[in-house]
Amino acid sequence: MVVKINAIEVGEGRGPELEDRFAKRAGEVEGQPGFLGFELLRPAKGETRYFVYTRWETEEDFQNWVKSSAFTRGHAQAAKDSKGTVAHGSALMEFEVVELVAPAG
Repeated sequence: MVVKINAIEVGEGRGPELEDRFAKRAGEVEGQPGFLGFELLRPAKGETRYFVYTRWETEEDFQNWVKSSAFTRGHAQAAKDSKGTVAHGSALMEFEVVELVAPAG
């Protein structure tokens, strides 16, 4: 499994707008092969960036998503609904899952 985290710098006071945009997103990623989950993380103590956290079965699955027409459609929808740029910077962090622990039962 691989994890991709997009760390997004958001303008001061524009966090609720970013959250609203994600709430209204096109939802294209959910049907992609190898997609395991998505979380939008709001910054808390000591952090100012939002994190878009996704899990994928393989690196190839993630790359196929990025190269897909669904990715293009999803991001085009966000741009169409936009009232200007909310983010002023982002960085992609990439990880391989070495150990995964889930609740017992």
